[in-house]
Amino acid sequence: MPMTDTNRIVDVGKYLGDPSQADWVAQGIPLTYQDNVILTMPPNSVGTVLASTVYMWYGNVKARMKTSKDAGVVTAFILLSDVKDEIDYEWVGTELDIAQTNFYFQGIPNYHNSGNITGVSNTNEAWHDYEIRWSPDKIEWWLDGKLGRTQKKSDTWNATANQWDFPQTPARVQLSIWPGGAASNGKGTIDWAGGPIDWNSDTIKKDKYYYASVGEVSIECYKTNSAPGTNSGKSYTYNSWLGTNNTVDDGDKPTVLKSLLGSGLNMDADYPKSSAGQTTMEVIPGLSGGGVGTNGQAAGNANGNNNDNNNNGGGSGSGTSSSGSSPECNNGFSQNCGSDSGSGGNPKNEGARQEHVLGTSAFAALVAVAGMVWL
Repeated sequence: MPMTDTNRIVDVGKYLGDPSQADWVAQGIPLTYQDNVILTMPPNSVGTVLASTVYMWYGNVKARMKTSKDAGVVTAFILLSDVKDEIDYEWVGTELDIAQTNFYFQGIPNYHNSGNITGVSNTNEAWHDYEIRWSPDKIEWWLDGKLGRTQKKSDTWNATANQWDFPQTPARVQLSIWPGGAASNGKGTIDWAGGPIDWNSDTIKKDKYYYASVGEVSIECYKTNSAPGTNSGKSYTYNSWLGTNNTVDDGDKPTVLKSLLGSGLNMDADYPKSSAGQTTMEVIPGLSGGGVGTNGQAAGNANGNNNDNNNNGGGSGSGTSSSGSSPECNNGFSQNCGSDSGSGGNPKNEGARQEHVLGTSAFAALVAVAGMVWL
């Protein structure tokens, strides 16, 4: 999918869960330049995030990218599920010859899961193809057509918890730039990001913002006739709070919310109206959103409670870093909003956790259209 049609990118405060109307949901300021999408980060902002409007339950995803640069600036290309299973590529702006990789099971930190791919050159000025190949048995990270790293599911067994600590639930594709070196972050995050970010740098003076470029993204769904990994229905839902492979239902539940107040428990929830018929409530600061979905269908679940038994689904999807005071910390994304003690474990990996969480209110979370392939 070439990143050329900005009409297919919808603001986070306006998307109601109909993927036929948009390919990406955005927070921040995505721009177009020479048929590419530019992810911008103006001074003192939290950057820009794009998240796909469809999920993939295993498969291959490839992004052609140029990363940002400079201390404290982080570029990311990740897969993220609503129960916080996650597979990452990340680039620190002072390490333009390294692609960092990582994975998480339900957001649980494990400081042994990271690994670097070296040999890449000049990630800021040269286009490179980064690919994640994800199957029920393993994850492969590819760079410019060459295998860079393999992680087998068989090596992730957690005997204490009696489970596989392996990403295994339907995930969105997410592309972003974020300020790992912001002063509001903890020392562990700032050190991992290459040091404090300079909002008055030569890059800012020249371009007015830090930026990363995305030229093309392709998504190929996993091909199977039996779970896990099927994509024959309209949506994925969870039938248990466990949020694991065997609790995912590939079905035909609708995904379109009537308003951003809607959820799987009340899909038709709408904004209160004045006597003149105007919306009297803002769900996201500065954005009213609202309106009826284009096909009139009710929606997916923004609170993680969309299964038939009302048992809270596979997870809340509410994010782990939503305590910040800025509006960005309380809307559809929680980029650069958490705290970081900078102690214990591996500070470098601690820092990597600050950027990775999609929030609830702006998405039809825990329900997604399945079986879409972008080529």
